[in-house]
Amino acid sequence: MTRSVDEFEQVRLLIAGGLNDCAIARVTGIPRGTVRDWRWKPPPSLIRANPGAPCGTLHDFDALPEAAYACLLGMYLGDGWISRAGRSWRLRISCDTKYPAIIDRCRQVIDQVMPGQFASTVKRKGNCADVSLYSNHWPCLLPQHGPGRKHHRRLAVEPWQQAIVDRETEESVLGLHHSDGCRVVANDRGIRSLRYHFSNRSEDIIGPTAALDELGITWRRSDDHTVSVYRKEATAMLDEFVGPKDSAVPLYGVHYAA
Repeated sequence: MTRSVDEFEQVRLLIAGGLNDCAIARVTGIPRGTVRDWRWKPPPSLIRANPGAPCGTLHDFDALPEAAYACLLGMYLGDGWISRAGRSWRLRISCDTKYPAIIDRCRQVIDQVMPGQFASTVKRKGNCADVSLYSNHWPCLLPQHGPGRKHHRRLAVEPWQQAIVDRETEESVLGLHHSDGCRVVANDRGIRSLRYHFSNRSEDIIGPTAALDELGITWRRSDDHTVSVYRKEATAMLDEFVGPKDSAVPLYGVHYAA
């Protein structure tokens, strides 16, 4: 069990006041063994309490691995959901088994956002697989969680999330594309034509348009729910960091040619 900074400070003050381990345990409700260990060595990790947070923890969002988080946020907004699992929460992101590189990337970014834990992959019917991880902290790290389907409710991005997306714009677009996007090589009267499409019924989720603007990538709305990139120079830019879904997907800004 991870203890809070406040608990440690309370124990430290009682130790300084001369109380023995048993007396401190009775006063604080913290096991005597923990008090004994704290008397000689501060704990390696502590959390700061925040009663207003769903998990009761004060999170340092600045400490998140930003590239991994931006990609995870994009994948969650497209094909992810969070559900209660006993006393914890379970994040699941649905992936197509035709694209094992994306499944591997999904596991990788989850593991980096939750260091020390390891995401699992569960095969479902057809070509669907869920990449998932249990944690009490998902509602805090992904506050877009809520009852009902995402496209039926308002999804506001928190300022700290927007700051990460602004710094890791490519990773954000990559995560969104790998959830609800596609790369199409069309034959236009014998001429090879490359196109990118991103589709979602939520106007809040379809918002990679702002990220594309930030990257200088020209786009258009094909219909009410689809953003498309057609121009040769624009698709070439997306190919630098997105590319085909069946290709390897490097992390941390490593570009590759399609």
